[in-house]
Amino acid sequence: MIHGHMCCGILGEDLVVRIGPSELEKALAQPCVRRMDFTGRPMKGFVYVGPEGFRSKASLAKWIEKAVSFVKTLPAK
Repeated sequence: MIHGHMCCGILGEDLVVRIGPSELEKALAQPCVRRMDFTGRPMKGFVYVGPEGFRSKASLAKWIEKAVSFVKTLPAK
């Protein structure tokens, strides 16, 4: 959480990343990435990244940076 907004986390074996709507299609084009549908409906601007997509420190850092960069653009709650 950053300023009251969900940023990223782990759900089961997947990394949950909030990337925002403008980066969604680009992210979905990558292997191991799918829409976050925790409630049965896709959540706008969120994706699941499978374990293969964040196995290395560098790839994990990349996803976290994307999430932090987007969430910092949102007004604090």
